[in-house]
Amino acid sequence: MDSTHLLSSPLEIQDQTLVDHHNSSIGSSFLQNQTNVPKEFLWPKVDLVNAHQELLEPLVDLERFFRGDELAIQQAAKVIRAACLTHGCFQVINHGVDSHLINAAYYHLNRFFHLPLSHKLRARRATTAVLNTLSYSGAHSDRFSSNLPWKETLTFRFHENPKESSVVDLFKSSLGDDFEEMGITYQKYCEGMKSLALAVMEILAISLGVDRLHYKNYFQDGGSIMRCNYYPPCPEPGLTFGTGPHCDATSLTILHQDEVGGLEIFANNKWQIVRPRQDALVINIGETFTALTNGRYKSCLHRAVVNSERARKSLVYFVCPREDKVVRPPEDLVQGDQLPRAYPDFTWSDFLHFTQNYYRADAHTLHSFIKWLSSSSPIHHNR
Repeated sequence: MDSTHLLSSPLEIQDQTLVDHHNSSIGSSFLQNQTNVPKEFLWPKVDLVNAHQELLEPLVDLERFFRGDELAIQQAAKVIRAACLTHGCFQVINHGVDSHLINAAYYHLNRFFHLPLSHKLRARRATTAVLNTLSYSGAHSDRFSSNLPWKETLTFRFHENPKESSVVDLFKSSLGDDFEEMGITYQKYCEGMKSLALAVMEILAISLGVDRLHYKNYFQDGGSIMRCNYYPPCPEPGLTFGTGPHCDATSLTILHQDEVGGLEIFANNKWQIVRPRQDALVINIGETFTALTNGRYKSCLHRAVVNSERARKSLVYFVCPREDKVVRPPEDLVQGDQLPRAYPDFTWSDFLHFTQNYYRADAHTLHSFIKWLSSSSPIHHNR
C-alpha cells in the first residue's frame, strides 16, 4: 500500500498552520490572485504528463433504449461492454435529462461560487466524515496539505428516503431561505440523474450477461452524492491539477463538463482528452462497481486539468448503493467466470468510511481498501 496515501486516524494534516490559515482564506479569489502556484498545490512531475490525443469512442444513444428497441439496446450494451473492459468510460446522448435543467444547475453553481467566502463557509462541513450536510471545500485544504487540487467544491447527499433531509432543506438550512430555488434545482437534477443511473444499470447488466434488472434493483434504494466543481484560472496550469489522477470509490460517476473541458482519462496506456459535448454526459465506472462485476469491468482512472484563461465548471453525480448493502457480484457472473472471487464481501459504508477517513483516492483505492479491510486493524473492528 502506498504510504503517501494511507492516512493515520483521524485524517491528519501535516502542516496545521497552513490549513488553519487556508480554512479561512482559500476560495476562488485566493486562487485567482496568485501569480505563481503555491508549493502546496504543486504535483510530482511524474504525474504531470500532458495528454495530446482525444479519446475517440462511439457515443451511446439512449433514445431507442427508452423506446424499448431491443436491437438498439443490445448494440448499446456491446459498445458499453467494450469501453468498460478497457478503460471504464463512455458518453451517452439523448439521456433524458433536460438541457434547461442542466443549464439551471450551472446558473446556480456560478451563483454559489461567486458568493463571498464568508457566505460559502456557512456550508462547510463540521467533520471530514459527514456527508449528510451541505459541504463546501476550498482546495480540500481541510483534509490535505500537499498536492492540493486547484478547485472549490460544493457537495451534498441525495436520497429519496422521506426520512432523509431533502436537498431543498439542506440549502435553506445552510445558506438561508434565499437559496430555496437553488435547492429545488439540484433536487430535480438529482432526481433526473437517479432515473438515468437506473437505466444505465440495466444496460450494464445486459452487457455482462446477467439478469437485466439485477443492478437496477440493487441500486433502487441507494443514495448518491452530488458535487459541483469550480476550477478558477491558474497562472501555471502545467504544475498542478484541478483534480489529481484517481479512480472514484463509488459505483458510477455521471458527469457533465462545461465547454471549457479539462477531463482526461487513462486509456491504452496514455492520458487522453475527453472533448466536452454539451448534449452528452460522461459515465465512469467506479471501484465499487468493479467489485460488483468480480473485477471484469475496469474502474476509470481520470483527472482534471486547469487552464490559465478560463474557469472550468462541472456537475458530478456519484451513484452509491444503500450504505448497509453487501457489495457482492451476482452468483451467475462468478460461476460464469469459473474463477475465484476477485474481492471479498464488504459494505459501501465501510468503503466510504475508509476513503473519508484513512485514504486519499488514487489509482489503487480498492486494492488498498481490501488490504485494510482484511487486516486485524482495530480501526475497522472497533470504530
